[in-house]
Amino acid sequence: MAKKISYILTATIILGLLIAYFTYPPFGDFINKSWEILLSKDEERIRDYFKGFGFWGPLAIVILMILQIFLIVFPSWLPMIVAVMAYGFIGGVLISVIGVFLASSLGYTIGRLLGEDNLAKILGKNKNKKVNNMVEEYGFWAIALFRVSPFLSNDAISIIAGMLTMSYRKFILATLSGIIPLAIAIGYFAEDPDTLKNGLYWIGGVGFVMYGLYIYVDRRKQRKK
Repeated sequence: MAKKISYILTATIILGLLIAYFTYPPFGDFINKSWEILLSKDEERIRDYFKGFGFWGPLAIVILMILQIFLIVFPSWLPMIVAVMAYGFIGGVLISVIGVFLASSLGYTIGRLLGEDNLAKILGKNKNKKVNNMVEEYGFWAIALFRVSPFLSNDAISIIAGMLTMSYRKFILATLSGIIPLAIAIGYFAEDPDTLKNGLYWIGGVGFVMYGLYIYVDRRKQRKK
């Protein structure tokens, strides 16, 4: 019963946000203006815009991080940079972690609502079985990698984890294991755009290599058994 209520609540929130965007001009204007300002790359303009919301500024950033699930071309790390620019290292890291926690939980719930049958239809039964096995065997570290690497699709992995009915506890722990180091790194490098860009590449690259080595070593051990 509790699961059904959570699914209904999530579906209601998603539908409500979409309806608000298309039918309530102030909300639609807020999203469109925020999008335009975020993509302007004007640090002072971005910082002043969100600070202009006062007490509601952090909430505005969290809302953007949640809505980012539906905006495929919108980089997931951009609101995290904005949070640090507007509220400093500690405030920015906290806002980023909370935002990703909520967005990931929503993505996971969407996946649960869609179900594994729909994933099988999209991928085919054979590929779905392989993906399922990978999630069961390497799911925790796969999700942690997706979180720590800024250039992989965070939202896709949340939805897939939900569709494959991975336990929420395992999913959210893996999410936090990856996103906290990324948020701290972004907070540390955010003041210098060039350094930040290089830092993001290094973080993503190192995480990907470590995950690849982990799978390689694990499979070699299994073959020797």
